[in-house]
Parts: sequence; C-alpha cells; structure tokens
Amino acid sequence: MPHTKPSKHSVRTAVEREVRRRFGHESTGHDFWHIERVRTMALRIARVEKADSYIVELAALTHELDDAKLVKGGHPDKPKRAIAVLRKAGADAATIMRVADAVRSVSFRGAKVKTPAKTMEAKAVQDADRLDANGAIGIARAFAYGGKKGRALHDPSQKPLLHASWEQYQKRDSSTINHLHEKSLLLKDRMQTRTGKKMAEKRHHYLKEYVRQFLKEWKGRIE
Repeated sequence: MPHTKPSKHSVRTAVEREVRRRFGHESTGHDFWHIERVRTMALRIARVEKADSYIVELAALTHELDDAKLVKGGHPDKPKRAIAVLRKAGADAATIMRVADAVRSVSFRGAKVKTPAKTMEAKAVQDADRLDANGAIGIARAFAYGGKKGRALHDPSQKPLLHASWEQYQKRDSSTINHLHEKSLLLKDRMQTRTGKKMAEKRHHYLKEYVRQFLKEWKGRIE
C-alpha cells in the first residue's frame, strides 16, 4: 500500500502532544501554558496579517524546544529539537524548513542585537512570544524565572546592562528588576506587525507603571 501523507491535523496533534509532555511541569514561566498563550496570540495575529496559520501554529508550539535557558546546548540558530519533533510527527520537508526558519527568529538575544523576522509567519510568532513577556503575565513569568534561578528581586548596586551579543545576554546573572529593564521594557518598540504593535501598547504601560510602583515601595516612599 502507498504511504499516506499525514494530515495537518495529525501533525499538529502529534507535535502538541510531545510539547505538552516536555513542558507540562516546567516552572520558569516557559511551561506549556506559555506555549499555548503564544499559539493563541500568534494565530490571532496571523488571521489579521494574512499569515499561514499552519506554519504559525507549528512554530508557536515548537519555539521553546531549543531555548538555551531551558535546554542544555540549545541555540536559537540551531532548532534541531524542533526539527526532530516535526519530523517524527510526519511534517513534510518544506513545512519543517518554514517552521524552523520562523523558530530561529523568535528569541530575544540582547538589547543591542537586532532580531528581524523575514516572513509574516516568523513575525507573528515573534510578536506573540514578546507579548507574553510583557504586561501582567510578563511580570509574573520574569519573577518565576528569577526565583527558579535564585536571583534577587532587586539589587540597587547592580545597574541594567544593554547586552551587545546573545552570548553576553545568556551569561547575565542580574536581578529580576534589571531583567525587566534589559528586555521587557524594550519589547514594545521591537514588535514586527501592526497588530502586535497595537497589542503591546497597553501591556507596556502596565509594565512601566509596575516598575515605577515597585521602586517607590522599595525606597519606602509614603504614598
């Protein structure tokens, strides 16, 4: 009997099952629910911006598989685990290539490092991932990650550093409040799509107000 090509639905289902298995108990704010929120937001952006929803969904599902923060030896330019999961799920070569290209564009690599996304699919996933690092959920995720890594909430003796390379950014060991300055507060101006830029405005404002209030309380100012 001739080999039957897996349907898009079966590929999505298999990828989701594997990603859920790997990230179901992750506790740094990069768990399956983060991935699910990115998928939902990326698909919303894709509908408005006319991107290929199949590629967007698979890229959103696999975008954390090679994150160096979570996986030893992971690198944003080498999504080998994402490719392996897609291949095992039965995705065809062209789909794997397009998804891998999108995944390579997702990671934030430092304040002074440009991360342009070439396709609308990559832009949709990158924006969705960055929206989840902003606003109320972005704050919660930042402190979850900082706590897991044993980082201080804030250390006034440490100043935020605008990293000039991905390697420098990966080696940072600063407070969570510094992380908000080094990444989260920069994201509004790095959104790639019109839809993402619009969504980022309110989240950015909330984040900025939160940091201002945090520092007031830290200094013991009378309200």
